[in-house]
This record gives sequence, C-alpha cells and structure tokens, in this order.
Amino acid sequence: MQRPGWSAEPTVGEMQLDERSSLRRVAGLSTELTDITEVEYRQLRLERVVLVGVWTTGSAAQADASMVELAALAETAGSEVLEGLIQRRDKPDPATYIGSGKAEELRTIVLETGADTVICDGELTPAQLTALEKVVKVKVIDRTALILDIFAQHATSREGKAQVALAQMEYMLPRLRGWGESMSRQAGGRAGSNGGVGLRGPGETKIETDRRRIRERMAKLRREIREMKTARDTMRAKRAGSGVPAVAIVGYTNAGKSSLMNALTGAGLLVQDALFATLDPTTRRAALDDGREMVFTDTVGFVRHLPTQLVEAFRSTLEEVTGADLLLHVVDGSDPLPLEQIRAVREVITDVIKEQGTAAPPELLVINKIDAADPNELTRLRGLLPEAAFVSAHTGAGVEQLRERLSEVLGGLDVDISVLLPYSRGDLLARIHADGRIISSDHEEGGTRVRARVPHALAAALSEYAHSGPAEVVPN
Repeated sequence: MQRPGWSAEPTVGEMQLDERSSLRRVAGLSTELTDITEVEYRQLRLERVVLVGVWTTGSAAQADASMVELAALAETAGSEVLEGLIQRRDKPDPATYIGSGKAEELRTIVLETGADTVICDGELTPAQLTALEKVVKVKVIDRTALILDIFAQHATSREGKAQVALAQMEYMLPRLRGWGESMSRQAGGRAGSNGGVGLRGPGETKIETDRRRIRERMAKLRREIREMKTARDTMRAKRAGSGVPAVAIVGYTNAGKSSLMNALTGAGLLVQDALFATLDPTTRRAALDDGREMVFTDTVGFVRHLPTQLVEAFRSTLEEVTGADLLLHVVDGSDPLPLEQIRAVREVITDVIKEQGTAAPPELLVINKIDAADPNELTRLRGLLPEAAFVSAHTGAGVEQLRERLSEVLGGLDVDISVLLPYSRGDLLARIHADGRIISSDHEEGGTRVRARVPHALAAALSEYAHSGPAEVVPN
C-alpha cells in the first residue's frame, strides 16, 4: 500500500539532502600540523569547538538564547560543541573581546576539553582575533565567519555561490595577515635596486599582491551578480505582468518556510532541521480552493545580527520581497523568543525596502510548529498577535485555514471592473476567468460585457475596454 505523500520518484529536496549527507567527516583522522597562524588562508574547518559570548544588553534569557543559537550554527557547520561560557560586561574588550583574565580562563578550558577552535558570539576586529589567538593558542573565528562558512556549504546555484564568495572576500580583505614570505618585497625586472627605470624602490609585498587580487576578484563578482540580477528582474517583471499575485515567504532561519511552501504547493523543496538549509530562492505556482492562482517564492532565512556582508551580497535575492503582493512572515512558535525573531526579520526587510524606495507589501504573520510549541506560550502569542495564523507545516494543522486567509487577503488586493470585451479578445476573457472572479457576464452585439474582480495588473490591461477610457472601478 502506498504511503500518503510517498512517490516513487524522489523530490528535488530529497536529492539535495542525500547529496548534502554524502560527504561526512570522520573524527580523529586529521594529520594536519597544528599551525594556527594560517587560519585566514585555509578553508575553514570546524571540529571540536568552545563557544564564547559577551552579554552586554538584554535579559539573561536573551543571552542564553543567543548562545543556543550559536551552538546550532556551529553544529550546522559540522562541528562538535564541547563547552560554552558567557561574560557579563558593559562592552566587549577592545583588545581580546573578553578581557585578559577571561582569555586565560578560556585557554584552560581549551586544554581541558581538547578543543581546536574557539567561536565568539560577535564580529571581532582583526586585532581582537590576533590577540585572542595568541592567548588561547588555537584557531579563533567569530559569528560572521561561521555564518559565511554555512552559506558557502549550502549555496547551490551560480548566483548563490557568487554572492557567498563576494561576502567572504569582503570579510577576509581586512583580516589578511602576512608573515615570512608574505612580507617580502616583490622586485620587478632584475633583482635588487638595479631593476631599471621605474622599477627601483621597495616593491610590493606578497600580502599587498593578495589584497589587489582579492579586490579584482570582488569587482568581477559584482559585475557577474549585476548581470544575474538583470535576468532575475526580467523574470520578476514577467510574473508581475501575468497578473498572478506574488507571495514572498520570509522569516527567521529554520522557522519552517520550506516546509510550509511544500504544504501549500507540493513543491518538494529541501527540508532539513538546520539553520540556513535553504539559500537559493525558489518560485512555485499554486492554486487556492476558489481556483485563483498565485506564485509563492521561498526566500533566504534571517538571523539575529545577520552579517552586513551577506545583506549586501544577497541584495538582489532579498529584492524578491519588494515586488511581492503579500509577505507571508513565518515564525517558529516553539522558539523561546518568537517576538525577537519577528523583530530581527522586520529590521532587514525594512532596510531592503528603504533601499528600493518602494512601499512595504502587506504582511500576514504565520506562527508555525504549533505541534512542538508550549500550549501556554501559544495562548500568549494568540493574545499578542490576534491577526496571525497558527499552523503546523509538519502535521498539516491549520494549513487549510491559512489557505482561506490567503484567499481573503489577496481578494482584498483586487479591484472590481466593468468592461466590454470584443469577441476577438477571448484571451483577455480567459485571463479574467483564470486570475479573477466573474461577478456577471452578458453577451451583447459588440462583445461580452463582464463585471469581475481582478488583480491590479490585469485591470490595467483591460482599461482600454472600459465603458469610457480607463476601466470602470466598481466601488466595494
């Protein structure tokens, strides 16, 4: 007997998940020399890590939640979290981020646990990274480098890989360090001071050459991303011209956006209990119960303190939210601080919308994972967010009610029109049937007189067939 939802052909998400799991690290087989000075030039490898955070503002629960999230990020990157510690202070230490005394204590914990990496819950300056590495004598990375590494692992499309590479280079450029050969001068022409006219002088060090090459590579990546943005804008314009409402699914990372899109459209996208499992936006068309079609776009997830390099690099991807007719804002109802998730997502979306200079699309909050959430917390959220929809994409609870809400919200974005269509324009009549809702239809000598409720884009296409000039808008 065939299981519900089971298919003999694997979905795209299942194949991606198999590919992602095909390469596994075997612990204890590394033969690499313990030279931590080359951390910037090696591919980031996380194995056994200790987490460090500085609690400057907010409550103890917020500080604990930030460390739990950092642990989840580290595990998503493929590491084993051994220990974590938080220091309460007014601001991070400008020298070593956590102060000299706490740095020595961290060194002791690293020796006791056998950790080979320290991850700091914040963005460290190049000087802080260098100073802390000298004390703990193992590799030190910050939250930004960790998130960039996860993005590099999960990017699959050409545009996604280019965006991640650009973000990594922007982060790496001020953190390059030179030693040994890297600080030696590159002589042009003949060696020494006899290089000839224009070639004498100190020359260029290898690290300066590296910086120049990185800047050239960054310029090339920016050009490629601009070219890919043109193609994305063209596809977005085609979708807008079709008159089909566009719904952008946004939300915190691991809130269940891909699961909800699968529940609404049957898209079969990759679903994984990991942070930033999905990076590349995916668009699927689906029909509601009333026959109205709409386009859903699954976007990249957000996180608290999202690195500015990623926001800039993924600007073209985030612009999907500006052209949407509706934002479906998915929130993890089982998270200890769901309101903090909402605030973090809205901050990034507001910045993107301001950059574009467009009006913000309407938003529909969806509280997901109600099957895993605390009942008391759900009751509190229902009181705080009375307009939100409560669903479980995993069990399907509340999904049908969400479809009805989508029908109501998108129906409110349509306009009523009254037009006289010539019999030769059967294509427009078919579009009204497909994308709108017919109120009345009469066949006359000059054509078909139709009163309907249609999207704004379709109303503009029908304007020349109104009774006089623009399409007649019938008041609600």
